[in-house]
Amino acid sequence: MQKLSLNQTIQQRLSPQQIQFVKLLQIPTFELAARIEEELEINPALEEGTDMELNDKEKDEFGDEFDDAGDSYDEYDTFNDRELDVESYLHDDYSGYKMQGDGGGGDEEDREIPIATSLSLTDHLTSQLGFLRLNDHDELIGKQLIGSVEADGYIRRSLQAIVNDMAFTQGVYTDVDEIEKVLKKIQTFDPPGIAARDLKECLLLQLERKDSSDINVQYSIRIIDEYFDEFSKKHYDKIQRRLEMSDEEIRDAIKIITKLNPKPGSADEDGTIQYLIPDYILTNNNGKLELTLNSKNAPELRISRSFHEMLDTYDKGDKQNKSVKETVTFIKQKLDSAKWFIDAIKQRQATLMKTMSAILKYQYDFFQEGDETKLRPMILKDIANQIDMDISTVSRVASSKSVQTEFGIYPLKYFFSEGIATDSGEDVSSREVKNILKELIDNEPKRIPLSDEKLEKYLNEKGYNIARRTVAKYREQLNIPVARLRRQL
Repeated sequence: MQKLSLNQTIQQRLSPQQIQFVKLLQIPTFELAARIEEELEINPALEEGTDMELNDKEKDEFGDEFDDAGDSYDEYDTFNDRELDVESYLHDDYSGYKMQGDGGGGDEEDREIPIATSLSLTDHLTSQLGFLRLNDHDELIGKQLIGSVEADGYIRRSLQAIVNDMAFTQGVYTDVDEIEKVLKKIQTFDPPGIAARDLKECLLLQLERKDSSDINVQYSIRIIDEYFDEFSKKHYDKIQRRLEMSDEEIRDAIKIITKLNPKPGSADEDGTIQYLIPDYILTNNNGKLELTLNSKNAPELRISRSFHEMLDTYDKGDKQNKSVKETVTFIKQKLDSAKWFIDAIKQRQATLMKTMSAILKYQYDFFQEGDETKLRPMILKDIANQIDMDISTVSRVASSKSVQTEFGIYPLKYFFSEGIATDSGEDVSSREVKNILKELIDNEPKRIPLSDEKLEKYLNEKGYNIARRTVAKYREQLNIPVARLRRQL
């Protein structure tokens, strides 16, 4: 026998504004431009440019269009002014609150957003050229050199040929010395080894960026600079004798060289490559850390004045006319959508800065020196509590964003790790334990590698309270095989 029952449940539903914000928050910087471009194409009420000035009457009618980021996410009606009651035109919710085209149907939220997943090598180098602040003459030389970089990252044309090209095609007169001077600057760009004229120069450019105080790096540079032919023919014994190196030194130096990238362009067949574009820029100004957002995260968007004026025009028309009613509905939708999109962009900027500022404060010692041992154990909840936001929000930021520091570009998830207790009662980052684990394995006897049980013992002797299964987990995360597979003759 069926019975009727009454159950009370609470369901949390995201408003369209919150959905808009969540989608924008989780995309990285290099995808944001494509998302904004799409919104500009589908919404004529949205324009590029700085905030426009409205007179007092317009402000009363249109509301405060540019609320402070983070303060505009309560439900509201933009057009609730006293002169034009849009709701009197409508008898349903169609005036509503839709995004991305304002079309009908429930599939709108599921529509895939086209994103730019790759950046051409030329564009990547050209963007770095802008930071050099060259004069007009040298900038033209720089662009000519970048245009001469082939897909694998090399410049194979002679500098004299480039001089001739500039004279004949652009009317720019220069010489090989000037070309060489600008080339040296371009060779400092990322990726390391770019714009080299041959493999030897490519490898040297990469080695010069490594720690010059490391004796193995010094040997590596000498091998490539002085004995490149012998190295290419693998006459390692001859190199070892001439440089008076030990077996270990020659082995370590060759290992450094073989890990270099012989094709720094690493382009696909279509000549494109995906680069990591940082969302934040962190600079150390005489000991004071200064955090800024990548400028691509702060686009200049505004509401179209013409659309706003159009609403005023139709206010003076026949409010009972069906076409006027439909037009006002369309205008209201587009204006609402444009305002919401601008608010979501601003909220995105505020959330990004708030989250990264908390991470910076938490890992302040690391950002001062770049020393991994200074990283503190930190989980998503630590930052969520600090900025009074949900863990899911912090997760969306951390999983897809990165920060550029003086020590390199780091994904934000790099700074999150669990804590391991020590004998002294302090917590240390699991990353510190992994580094020590890797060091133990690197220095183990190659003929008799250390088992996980022995690694556990050594770590415990160093004061890290860690179990064998945790050692195995960390070893696997470091992509290090078990002891029997590490054995060498």
